[in-house]
Order: sequence, then C-alpha cells, then structure tokens
Amino acid sequence: MNVENAVSARYSAAARERDGALCCPVTYDPKYLNVIPQEILERDYGCGDPSRYVRPGDTVLDLGSGGGKMCFIVSQIVGCDGRVIGVDMNEDMLALARKHQDAVGRAIGWHNVEFRRARIQDLALDLERLDAELKRQPIDSARTFLEAEQRLTRLRRTDSMIASHSVDVVISNCVLNLVDPLAKGQLFSEIFRVLKVGGRAVISDVVSDRSVPAALAENPELWSGCISGALTETDFVDAFGRAGFARVETRQRQAKPWRVLEGIEFRAITIEAIKESTAVPLWPASAGRKSAAIPLNFSNPDSCSGESKCC
Repeated sequence: MNVENAVSARYSAAARERDGALCCPVTYDPKYLNVIPQEILERDYGCGDPSRYVRPGDTVLDLGSGGGKMCFIVSQIVGCDGRVIGVDMNEDMLALARKHQDAVGRAIGWHNVEFRRARIQDLALDLERLDAELKRQPIDSARTFLEAEQRLTRLRRTDSMIASHSVDVVISNCVLNLVDPLAKGQLFSEIFRVLKVGGRAVISDVVSDRSVPAALAENPELWSGCISGALTETDFVDAFGRAGFARVETRQRQAKPWRVLEGIEFRAITIEAIKESTAVPLWPASAGRKSAAIPLNFSNPDSCSGESKCC
C-alpha cells in the first residue's frame, strides 16, 4: 500500500464533499468562524484546536492546512503584524483554501495568510516550484533524472521553502498520523528545524494506547481515517524529545476514546513542545518498548546536507 496515495485520494474527495468519518468533532471559538465560508467549515477535518496557543504577532506554520480553516482562525489571532503559512500537499484542498483566501482576508481586514504545496516532512521543497522546474526541463532520460536530483538538492539548500529558525509556532490538526511511518522521524526533525529558538510546536493528533497491528496498518481506509498511522501516546510524546525539544507537555487529552478497534483505544491529544536550543539530543529507545515506527536516527537538522533522507 502506498500511504501517500491512499491519503491523497481520500482527502481530494473530502475537499469536494464532506466526509463525516474523518477525525473528531471539535468546538472552536465562534467569533473566529463568522468570516469563514461554510464550504470551508463543513470540509474541515481535525481533532483539536491548537490556535488557542497562538499569540498576537506570531509567525505561524500550519502543517496539513487543508481547506484553510485553521489558518483563517489564526490570522485573526496573530493580527496584521503576524504571518500565517499553510502547507498541504493535496491540490484539491489547496484549491479550496485559495478560492476563498482573498475574500476572507478582506473580511478580516488584512491579508497575512499564504498557502504552499509541500509534503510536511520535507518543508524545504516547494512542490509547485519543482513542477515549474520540471516543465522547463522534463525528465526523459537517466541524464535528466540525475540533473533533476541535483536541482532538488539545490532547491532545498539555497531556496528552502520554509527557512530554518524562521517560525514562532508550528501547529497541526490531526495530520501527523497521516505521514508514512518511515518519514515520521524526518517530520519531527523538520518541525524542530523551522522553529526559532524559543519557538513552540502545538500539535493536535490522534494517538493509541497500544501499537497498531499490521492488519490495521495495511488498511487504506484506516490510514486515511487517522487510525493506522497513529503513534502510541508514549511514542508521540517521546518523538518531540528525540527531535530536540526540551519541554514537552500535554495540553489536552480526551478522557473517552474517539474510537476503539480490536481493543485499541484511539483518542485526540494536544501537545506543546518548546525549542530551547538548536542542539538535538541522542535519545536511545526506551528499554523493552517497541519504537520502530519512528526511526531513531534523529540528527541536527541544521547540519543537513540537503538530501531528503538526511534529517
């Protein structure tokens, strides 16, 4: 199963018509919803409200921004002196967000939101910029393939879409679980890389009380439904520490599970993690606990060579 394809197909459909089975119902402050079109509100899929931890003037990066609801809420909180960047790889979701971007900005009173297309585990590479490069120089041979690889390296090194130490807050709402397990280590490293020292990651996501078995992990519908890719709560919290975050606290945790499958409880939590320095600790795996879902080769993102697999 290709995780990325399974997720992309379902969320493309969910951008066109509401999918009531995606993620958990969440109550947001209604004062921020008046300027957001109903089309966006009804096609929003989340499990928490990380916007509660954003401050006026912040530069905020929303990972998996979807139709833009969270970005438009945060735009009102950070004010005209703040900035909001939404990142999503799904073209249909980005089209929905961009369709209403100008009208929502006019209703709020300022335009401080932008949307970028990228994989959230590779925030250096702008996929729309890559599309433009490949149109100018298509890949039609081994030689042009190798040249394209060099262009990718150059784009990441010299023209990173999200620069290191440039963001005050990284938020995400029920998206990290959708990333392939082999890319989750890179994902947490990228969150750490883009944050300023003193910056915060505020992540709402679905976690499990036990590791997800292979039978569930190989189900495309459960993958796209925020189940198969869920980390255990312990592994989720530990991943922030292994990526370099010094303080990691649970801000919200559902007492009652959102879903129970094969005796495994799945619930939403919101984590706040603080980046106190650029140093990344080398954390060993906890003895006797399976943590293969997140590779342990977390390295300092700022020493990255530019290759996609180095972080």
